[in-house]
Amino acid sequence: MAQKVSKDMNIMDILQIDEGLAPIFMEAGMGCLGCAAAHFENLEQACAVHGIDADALEGKLNAYLEAK
Repeated sequence: MAQKVSKDMNIMDILQIDEGLAPIFMEAGMGCLGCAAAHFENLEQACAVHGIDADALEGKLNAYLEAK
């Protein structure tokens, strides 16, 4: 069973689940891979900073994982 992403998870922890999640962040306008904040911000906080709907992004990330 695939691991699920939640809004309270740290960005780097999410990216470690599956490297295929990185393009989803990039498409959403979040260059999280090189950002120092990715080590301490959770998904909800990062979305707030970038003006992105956290629920929608969480859904896209989980849809990717479920499809694998």
